[in-house]
Amino acid sequence: MARALRLAEQATLRARPNPRVGCVLLHEGQIVGEGATQAVGGPHAEVLALRAAGAKARGATAYVTLEPCAHQGRTGPCSQALIEAGIARVVCAATDPNPQAAGGLAQLAQAGIATAAGLYADAAQAINPGFHRRLAGGRPWVRLKLAGTLDGRSALPDGRSQWITGPAARRDGHRWRARSCALVTGSGTVLADDPAMTTRAVTGPSPLRVLVDRRGRVPATAQLFDDAAPSLHLRGAQWTPAAVLAALAERDCNEVLVEAGPQLSGAWLEAGVVDELIVYQNPSLLGEGQPLLALGLPAELAQRWRLAIHDRRQFGADLRIMARPHRQPPQA
Repeated sequence: MARALRLAEQATLRARPNPRVGCVLLHEGQIVGEGATQAVGGPHAEVLALRAAGAKARGATAYVTLEPCAHQGRTGPCSQALIEAGIARVVCAATDPNPQAAGGLAQLAQAGIATAAGLYADAAQAINPGFHRRLAGGRPWVRLKLAGTLDGRSALPDGRSQWITGPAARRDGHRWRARSCALVTGSGTVLADDPAMTTRAVTGPSPLRVLVDRRGRVPATAQLFDDAAPSLHLRGAQWTPAAVLAALAERDCNEVLVEAGPQLSGAWLEAGVVDELIVYQNPSLLGEGQPLLALGLPAELAQRWRLAIHDRRQFGADLRIMARPHRQPPQA
């Protein structure tokens, strides 16, 4: 299963909006086939593993990171493919939260195939946080990216921020863009920097570029609207964080990255929709300037936002901190 999880991770940049899945077939103690999710419309992990195994699939055990699908979508049901290949046992890590595709384990059991679920379930769900969040909770997984100095400044007072972090940190930020289905920004960022919001620094697909422009200030000539990647221009005061996420969920967006100025960043955090923060700290001091994000003043120190850090890494001179907020947003 550990090998299947590594295969699933290899599908990170190509699988969307499908989940990243890995499959390994074991026969008499030997790996006879393996596969990982291909681009939309391509074969699923189980089908690739079965093709690689050929006749050796009969009597083998399949280790798969997500319950084999049981429905006819862009491709046929993987559960049926496993049955027809003569697989003897299927072990999956996570069950499928998609009601249209779930039921694969039940189909396999009805066909006389031994089944088990839950092996490395947490690790499997961590590979597809947005898929599980959207299918089970109705909205994508949201990451908020912030970059600033050690004294918490993200830009000069006039909004200029290119570049606070170094090239290694910026490349890492582009990798997070490449794994996201959508990239959300605000009008202030576009008017100040006219960013392209693409993955030009790395090899990988650019996400849907989403501009939240509540006052309709951004002209159609902005670089965000060029043909380098698809764009979505959301004008009007109705585009709250919840409304934006609902619209993106309807577009099958699993993971959303927010790269914006302090006002929009603070609003999304205070709305309680941010699941994870990606914070790049540059070892410099700016003094006067814009903050990382604008938050309301808590009445007591104990009400401040607290973060659970789960990863720290160095990129050139910059430190990247991955953290999850665990203060509940204020009740309306």
